[in-house]
Amino acid sequence: MENVRSIISYNVNGLRAAIGKGLWEWLEAERPDVLCLQEIKAQPEDVPLLELEALGYRHYWRPAEKKGYSGVATFSLQPPDHVVYACDIEEYDREGRILRTDFGDWTLLNCYFPSGTTGEERQAFKMVFLDKFYEYALNLKKEQPNLIIVGDYNIAHQEIDIHDPKGNKKSSGFLPEERAWMDKWLESGFTDAFRYKNPALTEYSWWTFRAGARAKNKGWRIDYQSVSDPLKDKIISVNQLTSVIHSDHCPVKMVIDL
Repeated sequence: MENVRSIISYNVNGLRAAIGKGLWEWLEAERPDVLCLQEIKAQPEDVPLLELEALGYRHYWRPAEKKGYSGVATFSLQPPDHVVYACDIEEYDREGRILRTDFGDWTLLNCYFPSGTTGEERQAFKMVFLDKFYEYALNLKKEQPNLIIVGDYNIAHQEIDIHDPKGNKKSSGFLPEERAWMDKWLESGFTDAFRYKNPALTEYSWWTFRAGARAKNKGWRIDYQSVSDPLKDKIISVNQLTSVIHSDHCPVKMVIDL
C-alpha cells in the first residue's frame, strides 16, 4: 500500500475564512497526502502557516495578482520533484488558476476554472479558457502521460450532477456548450474519477448559500478529479466529503494507487 495516495481537492471560498472555521483542525484529522485548494483569495504572507508546517505539509502557491480574488494552493506531505507556477497563458496566470506539481512519474494540476455567473463577459472568458486549457492539457499529457487534473471546473456535466437540471438548463455551469466541452474532455483520454467509481451515485460538491440549499441538498457537482486513461484503473475510491463545512463547497477525496 506504500504507493496509495489520498488527494483532496477543495474550493475553500477564502482560505482565511476557512481557517477560522477549523480547516487546520480538519486537515490534522484527515491528513491527505495532497490537498489542492482553490479560490484561496489570499497571498501566502496573509495566512498563518506555522500550524500547517507543524502538520508536515510543504506548501506551494499561485495566488491571483488581484487581492482577495481567485488563486490556488497545493499542500503536500511529500515534496514534489518539480513545481510549475504558470501555464504560460498570461490572462489565466494573472488570476492564479493553474498550479502544477510533479511527483515521480505522475503530475498533478490544481485548477480553478473561471465562473461565468457574473455575466456575458465572464462567460465568454470562461469558454475561451476551456478551449485553451483543453489544448494545454492535451499537450502536457503527451509529455506527462500520468496526469491528474483536480479542482473546481465550474461545470455540472450531466443531469445526475445537478439537483434541478430543467430549471438550470440556461444557467452558467450547466449550459449545453459547457456540458459538450465536458463530453469532449472525457473523450480525449481523461476519466471523471468519481463517476467512474460511482456511476449511479448522486452527490454534490457545491450548494448556494441561499434558501438553505445545503440542508436541503439542492446542490451541483462541479468539483472534479480527472485522471488520464493510464491511471483510471488505479483509482480506489472517490467521494464528496459532504459533512465537512468550511465553505459553500465540500472537499472531494480520491484514493489512488500510484
